[in-house]
Amino acid sequence: MAKKTFEEALAQLQGIVEELEKGDLALEKAIRKFEEGMKLSRYCSDCLDEAEARLTRLTESGEEAPFSFETGPQEEA
Repeated sequence: MAKKTFEEALAQLQGIVEELEKGDLALEKAIRKFEEGMKLSRYCSDCLDEAEARLTRLTESGEEAPFSFETGPQEEA
């Protein structure tokens, strides 16, 4: 999945949910949409986990931690 912002991923996920809720997709297409939605859901969850960890570090230590909402979670070396 190409890097996208949390907001972009969430909007795309919401669109997939709306499509699936309509119930008019062929089974194979619905399964592909569901798989795509699961990947987006994990990505959004990872973004939120990283944001929560950053906020926790900031409030506990007063130091800034690396995170960009434009690029999503950052790998720590």
